[in-house]
Amino acid sequence: MIHIKTEKEIDILRQCAELVGRTLGEVARYIRPGVTTAELDAIAEDFIRTQGAEPAFKGYRVGRLVYPATLCVSVNDQVVHGIPGDYKLKEGDLVSVDCGVRYRGFYGDSAYTFGVGELDPENVRLCRVTYEALDKGIAQAVAGKRIGDISHAIQRHCEAAGYGVVRALVGHGIGRRLHEEPQVPNVGRPGTGRRLRVGMTLCVEPMVNRGTYEVRVGDDGWTVYTADGLPSAHYEHMVVVRAGRPEVLTTFAYIEEVVEAPYKQTIASPHGETETHYTGR
Repeated sequence: MIHIKTEKEIDILRQCAELVGRTLGEVARYIRPGVTTAELDAIAEDFIRTQGAEPAFKGYRVGRLVYPATLCVSVNDQVVHGIPGDYKLKEGDLVSVDCGVRYRGFYGDSAYTFGVGELDPENVRLCRVTYEALDKGIAQAVAGKRIGDISHAIQRHCEAAGYGVVRALVGHGIGRRLHEEPQVPNVGRPGTGRRLRVGMTLCVEPMVNRGTYEVRVGDDGWTVYTADGLPSAHYEHMVVVRAGRPEVLTTFAYIEEVVEAPYKQTIASPHGETETHYTGR
């Protein structure tokens, strides 16, 4: 069942989204060689709690599995759900950081892939295409379109660049629960799937691999790896479906004030034009 949010609820979600963006901006200050992923996790948890909120991922259950950390920190061939630990970041690593918060009974969720120092040009291209695909998918999140329009826009852009778009993992609705209906796949056919309505709140999150789209789950039961060992990238925004143009709740601005932003943030309008898109603070 899909819960259409009221403007009052969207305002609280906007606050959750702001906090997620600020938390990722704080983490961005420490992305450098020698820093452990556990240190990044501690920084994020402390920041979230000092803001009067709670980490959304810590204690999250799937069956008997309980996620033990505040962040998901996924390095290189780890697609998502990497558990922070004693791994020290190295020059050239790709580091996808996924963060969730719970505040005033609602959730916020966003992700960003960082580069550590100088990156392989192929990894720069992977991140750029994935970042662009996020915007192209979001551009379809308008009332009257369908979930498949979002999915197809992402798939078409990434596969045209020669990349594998992960099928086993999807975006999702968000609100009073971290994961709500509808699911938002990153592959699909235009004009198919659930029709989008004003007030639906979605997390659009392309997960894109340099090689195959196939993945495997590690021995810890959480960490998802690319099946061929090639790197992966992941970006995520919270979006409200509106008439004519989507509203993006999360922002990468706090991150990109700290790290060099190699990917210009643009968003294509539903009518085909491309315009600079500024996310709110």
